[in-house]
Amino acid sequence: MERADRRFGMFVCAVVLAGVGWVTLAGDLNPPAGPVVPTMKTLDQVEPRIAINAINTPGDADSVYRIAAPGSYYLAGNVTGVAGRHGIEIVATNVTVDLNGFALMGAAGSLDGVTVTVSNLANIVIRNGSVVGWGDDGVDLNTFNSQNTVVREVLASDNASEGVRIGPWGRVSGCGVLNNGGYGIITGTNGIVEDCIARANDLVGIATSTSSTIIRCTASDNALQGIAAGIGSTMWDCASSGNTGAGFSVGTGCSIANCAAYANTGEGFSLSSACSIVGCTASFNALDGIRVSSDSIVRDNQCDSNGNVGDGAGIHVIGSDNRIEGNNCTDSDRGIDIDTAGNLVIRNSCAGNAVNWDIVANNVCGPILDRLIPGSGAILGNSAPDSTGSTHPNANFTY
Repeated sequence: MERADRRFGMFVCAVVLAGVGWVTLAGDLNPPAGPVVPTMKTLDQVEPRIAINAINTPGDADSVYRIAAPGSYYLAGNVTGVAGRHGIEIVATNVTVDLNGFALMGAAGSLDGVTVTVSNLANIVIRNGSVVGWGDDGVDLNTFNSQNTVVREVLASDNASEGVRIGPWGRVSGCGVLNNGGYGIITGTNGIVEDCIARANDLVGIATSTSSTIIRCTASDNALQGIAAGIGSTMWDCASSGNTGAGFSVGTGCSIANCAAYANTGEGFSLSSACSIVGCTASFNALDGIRVSSDSIVRDNQCDSNGNVGDGAGIHVIGSDNRIEGNNCTDSDRGIDIDTAGNLVIRNSCAGNAVNWDIVANNVCGPILDRLIPGSGAILGNSAPDSTGSTHPNANFTY
């Protein structure tokens, strides 16, 4: 009897515990006051941007699509151009267009792929897609002086005129501009061009206006200069090769550092006055490796095999008041060629040029030491005697 009572007690406990668990899982049987609201997100919450289509952004007489209000817009598919029309026309400020990986594909007689047609717009961003084969520019954000514009991660190719144009204080980043009939990239004042490739365009690969910056860009096989920068611009870590013209052509007051110019049919670097070029390499260019006017610093550069198929010097100075220092010039028609009086020439070295030094009278030069005959014996071990033949801190060397 005692055993039966124990079993009955255990059964009752199990039923009670099961009931408690059921009540706990069932939740509150008295919901909070107020109307019942849905818990799923709306379509606008999932995709708050505006799709570019005939309903949201209907075109007009000169556009396939027209954006007339601020906002964030995106493509949901490729766009095919129409003769006499732009692909996307923007007439509002504060607009972002995400091409979403799709292509704007031009047609015969079409206008720009993306364009602004109202004066002085600002804060426009075009990104992430391709703009190909338009009858005018690929992306044109400069015709009416738009400011603070950005073109990012766009491929602009085979357009009849420019690949990408931006206005003042704009930025072009991570773009490729190929086979366009005009400039690859052209900016307004205070522009920034970074991490871009400009190849085989019919004019200049990358061209900037006053006070601009060009960083980590490559320009090759363009029909004029590879990179051309306006007055007061800065560039570094860029490469320019195979262009029909100078690799780099810069205006007054520019700074160039850590760049390379190779096998251009003009000069490697063509500098105006009051410039600096430091730590650059110019090689196998048809004319001069570095050509500089007046009031400039040319320091710690390597110039090799310039005048290739043409006639050129490693460094060619055509003005006065320049400081030519610490450069190494080899295997060119002339190593260092200075046409004008009034320059300072120190701590340079030349080797293997047809003429190593060609310097007119009345320049200030450190001593030039002829070390063509090797000055040292074989070296094996931890030390060797001085073979430079000079202790002069500003000596130049022929070796």
